[in-house]
Amino acid sequence: MNKMPKWADVALIPAINLLLALAVSALVIAYIGENPVQAMKIMIKGAVGSAYGWGYTLYYATNFIFTGLAVAVAFHARLFNIGGEGQAMLGGLGVALVCLALPWPHWTLALPAAVVGGALFGAAWAAIPAYLQAKRGSHIVITTIMFNFIASALLVYLLNNVLKVPGSMAPETPRFIEGARLPTAYDFGAWLGFTRSAPLNVAFFVALACCVGVWFLIWRTRLGYEIRAFGQSEPAAVYAGIQPVKITVIAMLISGGLAGLMGVNAVQGEAERLIIDSVQGAGFVGIAVALMGRSHPVGVLIAAVLFGALYQGGAELEFEIPAISREMIVVIQALVILFTGALDNMVRAPVARLFSGFGKGAA
Repeated sequence: MNKMPKWADVALIPAINLLLALAVSALVIAYIGENPVQAMKIMIKGAVGSAYGWGYTLYYATNFIFTGLAVAVAFHARLFNIGGEGQAMLGGLGVALVCLALPWPHWTLALPAAVVGGALFGAAWAAIPAYLQAKRGSHIVITTIMFNFIASALLVYLLNNVLKVPGSMAPETPRFIEGARLPTAYDFGAWLGFTRSAPLNVAFFVALACCVGVWFLIWRTRLGYEIRAFGQSEPAAVYAGIQPVKITVIAMLISGGLAGLMGVNAVQGEAERLIIDSVQGAGFVGIAVALMGRSHPVGVLIAAVLFGALYQGGAELEFEIPAISREMIVVIQALVILFTGALDNMVRAPVARLFSGFGKGAA
């Protein structure tokens, strides 16, 4: 039996899944009495038709790159880290504490410290579920879901009772000083048409660096080989001398650290303070991004930009066509997640049979 070509697995199947999701979305839009073609034009123009749209699309994509890479690294070890939401929350807390701790003279000093703080806090939040999975057999999905809720409750407590500005009713930290604020797209890309309102900032380049780093880690290092070997077959990995406890814990620490780095973009870069809901579901979107990107950094990058475009284009669509509510936008996003994740085999099996038939014909 001929194997399906790599390009078909990486590009063709996700493209078919996306087209099916958009087709079903068009039917839903038509059902409520709106023109699906016009709606699609508004979404595309709103997401990538201007520098303003790109500023938001790439900002959202930056969040999804971090959380998508986090899920992808865990996937390679056959671990389903569904706790990216909580790990990103705690990563944001780590970033905020670093930015508030010192009178930073310049962002070039604050950024590396914030990266370390976000990664450490995110990794620390993933460490307990990792230990429970590795040593106690507690399922990683259950423990990471529980830790999402614990992280949310902890953040609410801290922002209302510990970190809140004295005398303020808003549950948020003080704004960071000028030296801790990151340059925005306007600062480094005004010549491209970006305005001051664009939330895109230099954290996007940190995300790109993480893509390169994850690629190098997984496919060019001994640790990456051990992670992939463990994910493919635990008995074979054990026979080869790979320690399951060590790989489980390390993979989850790296995963949590990557999710925690989202705080650099959302907390230090965009909000310039820690607020209650800086993550906004990006931890869960990261699961779909990793699935659609086949857990490869290049795939994750492309899928993250796609979901960033869906978020920004959906916001523009809601503004332009009042009949299409925010809930309808969520339905469209959910359909993309459904087809690229849960229904992936619905497309994969026929495509595999198709290529198998071509192989037999050639033979």
